[in-house]
Amino acid sequence: MKRFLLSAAVILGMATPALSADMAVKAAPVPLPPPVYNWTGFYIGANGGWGESRTCWDFIPAVGGVVADGCSSRSGGVVGGQLGYRWQTGQFVFGLEGQGDWADLKSSRLSLVDPRFSTTTKTDGLGLFTGQLGWAWDAALFYVKGGAAVTSNRYDIWTTVGGIGVASATSTRWGGTVGVGFEYGFTPNWSVGLEYDRLFMGDANNTFSVVNPIVAGAANRIGQDVDLLTIRLNYRFGGPVVARY
Repeated sequence: MKRFLLSAAVILGMATPALSADMAVKAAPVPLPPPVYNWTGFYIGANGGWGESRTCWDFIPAVGGVVADGCSSRSGGVVGGQLGYRWQTGQFVFGLEGQGDWADLKSSRLSLVDPRFSTTTKTDGLGLFTGQLGWAWDAALFYVKGGAAVTSNRYDIWTTVGGIGVASATSTRWGGTVGVGFEYGFTPNWSVGLEYDRLFMGDANNTFSVVNPIVAGAANRIGQDVDLLTIRLNYRFGGPVVARY
C-alpha cells in the first residue's frame, strides 16, 4: 500500500506542471481585431485654397441681338468652412454638405466695344450646397459631389482716363456645381482632404445704377464660371469605430 501511494504521489507531481502549463495557455486572452474606420456622423471643418473666376460681358441692345465685349479671368485666395453629415454602409459613403467661403477674385479689362471705358468684376463670396457619394478604404475616402452653387458679385464700369466710376451693379447668382475629393482620417475624429469644384453660374442680365454708358440703353449680360481647389480639415462628432471579425 505504501508503495502504491508513493507511486501515485510521484505521478501526480509530474502531471501537475504540465496541467498548469496547459491551463495557462488556454487562459491567455485572445487579441482583439484591428478597428475599422467609419465615416458616419456630423462634421464641421475649415478650408482654404485657390479660386479662379472667368466672366464674359455682353450687351443686349433694345433693338435685339448681342454685342460681345470679351472675357476676363482672375485667380485669388478663398477661405471658409463647411458643415455636413455622412452615413457609411459597407464601403459606400453618402453625405450632405453646406460650404461657405470668402473670396478675393477681381478682374478688370478694357472694353472692346468702347475703349473709353473699362469693366471690373469682383467675386467676394461663394457657397455650395451638395450631396456626396463616396467609396471608403478604411481611413481613406474618395468621393464625388454635386448640387447648387451661389456667388456674390459686384460689377463696375470706369472711365479709362481718370478711373472714374460711372456705373455699378451687384448680383447674387445661383448655378450648379460638380466636384471630386479625397479625404484621409488621421485620427478617429480628425481628417484632412483635398477637393476640386467647378461652378457653372450661367448667364444673367444685370441692372446698373445708371443707363449703360458703353452701349446706350442696352442690357448687360454677364456669364460666369468658377474653379476651386481647396485643402480641408474636418472634425467628426461621434460615429462608431467598428471591430473587424
